[in-house]
Amino acid sequence: MAHLIRHKISNKLTNAAHTVSNKSQAKVSGVFARLGFQAATDEEGLGFADCDDLDYDYRHGMRMDVVQGDGEGGAQTDNGGGEGGTGMETDGDSRYQRDGADRRPSALKAAGSLDEDKPKITTWEAGWNVTNAIQGMFVLGLPYAILHGGYLGLFLIIFAAVVCCYTGKILIACLYEEDEDGVPVRVRDSYVDVANACCAPRFPALGGHVVNVAQIIELVMTCILYVVVSGNLMYNSFPGLPVSQKAWSVVATVALLPCAFLRNLKSVSRFSLLCTLAHFVINVLVVAYCLSRARDWAWEKVKFYIDVKKFPISIGIIVFSYTSQIFLPSLEGNMQRPAEFRCMMDWTHIAACVLKGLFALVAYLTWADATKEVITDNLPSAIRAVVNVFLVAKALLSYPLPFFAAVEVLEKSLFRSDGGGDVGDGGNGGRVAPFPDCYGPGGRLKSWGLALRVALVVFTLLMAIFVPHFALLMGLTGSLTGAGLCFLLPSLFHLRLQWRNLLWHHVFFDVAIFVIGGICAISGFIHSVEGLIEAYRYNIHD
Repeated sequence: MAHLIRHKISNKLTNAAHTVSNKSQAKVSGVFARLGFQAATDEEGLGFADCDDLDYDYRHGMRMDVVQGDGEGGAQTDNGGGEGGTGMETDGDSRYQRDGADRRPSALKAAGSLDEDKPKITTWEAGWNVTNAIQGMFVLGLPYAILHGGYLGLFLIIFAAVVCCYTGKILIACLYEEDEDGVPVRVRDSYVDVANACCAPRFPALGGHVVNVAQIIELVMTCILYVVVSGNLMYNSFPGLPVSQKAWSVVATVALLPCAFLRNLKSVSRFSLLCTLAHFVINVLVVAYCLSRARDWAWEKVKFYIDVKKFPISIGIIVFSYTSQIFLPSLEGNMQRPAEFRCMMDWTHIAACVLKGLFALVAYLTWADATKEVITDNLPSAIRAVVNVFLVAKALLSYPLPFFAAVEVLEKSLFRSDGGGDVGDGGNGGRVAPFPDCYGPGGRLKSWGLALRVALVVFTLLMAIFVPHFALLMGLTGSLTGAGLCFLLPSLFHLRLQWRNLLWHHVFFDVAIFVIGGICAISGFIHSVEGLIEAYRYNIHD
């Protein structure tokens, strides 16, 4: 009797302690939820708990199937569901936890997963893609930033490299969540999934729509800039030919039409390698000419002075030259060794920072106040023609990467239905695409899907013809979508989704990047728009 009384008293005390603890935890969670940092992570925690429970049931059921198969003398056949033995159990277990949905591996394979169809790329190939993006031909406008910013322009080149490398890493970190064992699990696949998880549960699709629009603008504007600069460079390289800049742009677009047939990043990586080689030749030629005039370098011209009206445009140009966040989730997901992603980001951005800084400084020291928007315009006519030909080749080879990324964003948003996971877990909540799938059986691209890709190439041509202001467009794009996708959104998403795991200095870095990026974006956008209005009002051409 005494033992029963003690047992009841102990149970009541335990229940009371649990009630007080739960109420305290609910109050704290409510405070953070009102601050906007906790709602998404709570939903994800419930999702992981459900995933762990389902995974336990799945493994337990699979063991029962194995026991049944042994008892029946192995009469059951392997149907992809894990009944065949221990090897399939391991594979099914891993894939099941990775997807976090109540479906068997057979369902994934029957659906024709894109991850299985697409060939994986090595770390070096991923590095070539990032290097091609952040060490593109826009580096030729960096000496112009030194002209209007002096040492502050040089500092901004270094600062932008550090910040973009950091935001690229934290963006990929937002794709992962730790399970109950502390092991990172990839629960999201794209920038859009991260944005949707950040806005859940109140506006589960708003973040994805915002990121999709920004990504498409950024990628299509990049393609347009490549067509603009190709036509401009060819026209200036061969002024004696009776061919206008618009006609040269049409010729460049014809050469770019095969991009409509691209199917995976493996092909794009080959273009990136050739593009990097072309970039190397250009830099060698320009730097060799600058070194030949080293005795005339004007060190006294480099000052701590900025042109208040033009330097914000230069900020947009510098930021735009480092943009790569929009396709980093796709690159990391297609890598054979995703664990090497952070190391790859480090060496690519360190190399870009050193090469960009030295190139900009050496070129500015050579021409000082006579430095032009595109530094090759300062070269003698004979050298300029050779360099411009390599620049056009680099522009044409750089075009496929942003074009392929833009096509993937459009296809995933408009033509691919997705039945995956809860919105709060970064999925699309069974989203149905507004248009039919552009791929037929076996992953073959339909004819009308190919026609849409060709139409996108033609659209970049039309925009390049009607808006031929290269420097202002680059500054506008860098200030608007570049700063948003590289500075503002990654830091905001990192604070929202990883709040529980952040130390105080991580919070400080994210808030500082958000504030500085916001100031640079607003000032650069205003001055770029003013420059475009002035260019159209007075019929000024680049």
